[in-house]
Amino acid sequence: MDEATIRLVTKLVEEAVAGKLTTPQASDSTIAKMSGFQVPVGVSARHIHLTQGDVETLFGQGYQLTKCKDLMGGQYACKETVTIVGLKLRAIENVRILGPVRKATQVEVSSTDAIKLGIKAPIRESGNISGSAPLAVVGPVGVLYMKEGCIIAKRHIHMSPEDAKQAGVKDNQIVSVVAENERGTIFNHVQIRVDESFTLEMHIDTDEANAAKIRTGDQVIIQ
Repeated sequence: MDEATIRLVTKLVEEAVAGKLTTPQASDSTIAKMSGFQVPVGVSARHIHLTQGDVETLFGQGYQLTKCKDLMGGQYACKETVTIVGLKLRAIENVRILGPVRKATQVEVSSTDAIKLGIKAPIRESGNISGSAPLAVVGPVGVLYMKEGCIIAKRHIHMSPEDAKQAGVKDNQIVSVVAENERGTIFNHVQIRVDESFTLEMHIDTDEANAAKIRTGDQVIIQ
């Protein structure tokens, strides 16, 4: 890097530290477009749902998960984490467990995670794990070998019946959603999921969020 470039970079850094650089604001035309039915985004990182039997395989007989944060629909993030292992012993550590326990164990990852693990995880609605990718799960006490159960979650919007009425949509309807930011991303094949226990929120994984430059709490619009 030549001396002139170094001086320019140094000047820009000094201005940023001094608060002289400002973040570009949305244009009036962008704000005008944000006038439809808006939905906040929740970016969903990799996680795992377990049966009670599998909890005990991983953590010991009679073990109960420890709630650390409430989520929507009666779900909660747990204190406990596990390591997931794919083909060729490729692993990802510190995968968060979500409670409460379920009837079937399910791991949800991003496409990038699946590549790292060396597995072919299908894009599925939560709960549809038949024929999905195999995986091993390692806990502090034992190891769980899954013949199937690892998926990439299909993008979806949680909403209450009242929200659905206002948006003019129904349970399981497929819609398109637009993110009006500098990337101008349109998400197709977004599933509507309606339940009294749901709070309005669109769930996408970390790959989708990073590609569209979206963070948790940003607003998108149902087209």
